[in-house]
Amino acid sequence: MNRRDFIGAAALAGMLPLLGTGSAAAAQTRGGGRLLPVPLVRGDTIGLVSPSSATDDSFNLQLAREAMEAFGFKVKAGPHLGSRYGHLAGTDAERAGDLNAMFADPEVRAIVCVRGGSGAARLLPLLDYDAIRRNPKVLLGYSDITALHCALQAKTGLVTFHGQIGSGSWNAFNADQFRRVFFERELMDYRNKVEAWDELVPRRNRTITIRGGKVSGELVGGNLTVLAALAGSPYLPDFRGKILFLEDVGEAPYRVDRMLSTLKLMGALDKISGFIFGECTDCKPGDGYGSLTLEQIFDDYIRPLKIPAYRGAMIGHIREQFIVPVGGKVELDADAGTFRLLEPVFQG
Repeated sequence: MNRRDFIGAAALAGMLPLLGTGSAAAAQTRGGGRLLPVPLVRGDTIGLVSPSSATDDSFNLQLAREAMEAFGFKVKAGPHLGSRYGHLAGTDAERAGDLNAMFADPEVRAIVCVRGGSGAARLLPLLDYDAIRRNPKVLLGYSDITALHCALQAKTGLVTFHGQIGSGSWNAFNADQFRRVFFERELMDYRNKVEAWDELVPRRNRTITIRGGKVSGELVGGNLTVLAALAGSPYLPDFRGKILFLEDVGEAPYRVDRMLSTLKLMGALDKISGFIFGECTDCKPGDGYGSLTLEQIFDDYIRPLKIPAYRGAMIGHIREQFIVPVGGKVELDADAGTFRLLEPVFQG
């Protein structure tokens, strides 16, 4: 999926967001204005929504439902889950309405996005942040869903979860991540699964230290293209003291360079305390007079910051990926190529 067609502008469509029914006092926060979601147990109801692109095969919607049911949940589908408006899963008002309704619905305990694509940023002016603040719930997704992660972190402080979409692969690794994060509520140790296979020296899932050291802080980030497209908007969270994690797909190195330049020029990179880069899947140089390598780009933008930083984390458009709490407080160890949760990310 090519992220360069992402459009950061939001349509100001008129609609009345549905009001939440919960109580802000019921939400537990831990410093810095963080808002923790309610915990999940088997038997809870999961809401399926599609805030971005349309799903071209209804079978994928069926797979998303079956995956959540296999985890032991009841499933409620958004009314416009299978809708289409151009490449989008319905109009902006329809998609925002589904998301607002899921947060307001007292039966729904978590919200899973069935896919990414593009278009989630168009919803940001239409979301009922007061209602979301009163009804803090798990939101799970990645790629274009980064727009929602950023906006909810900026506007409400809600800890959300960057990880597999509903219609994605729920292989053994991803299913284990889900159970450990949401059912067992572990203080996760995010350490790559390094496998040698038939190689003398392991190659797969290796991490590379950009600059060594340890640091603690709250996570912010997601897809680089989507995050950079929010520059200048009120929907980016505060980067001060944060650990920034990024990933991308289908972007030539010169585009990665351009987007990191944007983050540098807006002052974001100078504020962070640590840096994690996941995978840049299919990020190959195009034709022309040559290209910077990703290593050179990180040397230009990240190494001079003199902060702990590494790349190669199992985050991104890959078959096996971490479920990362956006807003969670972690300790980053750049020499080991790991990060670990320091505090719970659920109420109770």
